[in-house]
Amino acid sequence: MDTTLSGQIQDGSHRLAQRVYYEDTDFSGFVYHARYLHFFERGRTDFIRLLGVSQGQLHAQSDPVDAVAFVVRRMEIDFKSPARMDDVLTIITRPQEVRGARMMLDQEIRRDGDLLSSAVVTVAVVNGLGRARRLPETLSAKLGLAD
Repeated sequence: MDTTLSGQIQDGSHRLAQRVYYEDTDFSGFVYHARYLHFFERGRTDFIRLLGVSQGQLHAQSDPVDAVAFVVRRMEIDFKSPARMDDVLTIITRPQEVRGARMMLDQEIRRDGDLLSSAVVTVAVVNGLGRARRLPETLSAKLGLAD
């Protein structure tokens, strides 16, 4: 696996570089507000990937009760400054706490160190039937936030 595509973890946070493409912008040339959700999602997904967790394997359990999936339950976003086409953004993801079937993350999108957007994300952990379940202890330990 080429971990450079998935970013890097350092000092307890995950950093992922992403370029802004034409498809990310609106008619003004600024990043369309909904695209920030995509950048934040990529940050969360690659953070989990670099922890050595395959979300595909978590979903593919033979018994749906044992499956694990992550569902965004709540997201609070603050837009500070717009990104533009060809900008190289850094998406930073920091785990804050894990409580049973819930994980809270802080995320930022920066350009050359300047904060463009921040988000506080609550992720629910569910099984293959869509019912709440505890985060597996192995993943909780990798996050360094065991209950």
